[in-house]
Amino acid sequence: MAGGNGAGVAGGSDAEAGGLPAGLPSRAAYLLAFLSVVVAGLFGGIIGYGIVDVGSKGPASTAKLLGTLVGAAGGAVGVGIIAVLVLRAMAEWKRRPQSEGQS
Repeated sequence: MAGGNGAGVAGGSDAEAGGLPAGLPSRAAYLLAFLSVVVAGLFGGIIGYGIVDVGSKGPASTAKLLGTLVGAAGGAVGVGIIAVLVLRAMAEWKRRPQSEGQS
């Protein structure tokens, strides 16, 4: 066995002819999820910069940079978690249910 998971055996997994599991979300869904994470990171960075800019007095370039990075990371991680959950839900919705006669 090459992988040890039965993927090479006929009927051993729910993989299609291309070797990918059946029911994966489309490439457009993955691209949209990626772009949403990037946009959330940009907006989070802008918000972090703005919060530090309003809260600081004088030229605080290090604090502004840190606020930008923390905001960008927070926004990207938060939307990334939601994107992964949505993609998993899409894969589960597309998965074909096994009939009770098959094992």
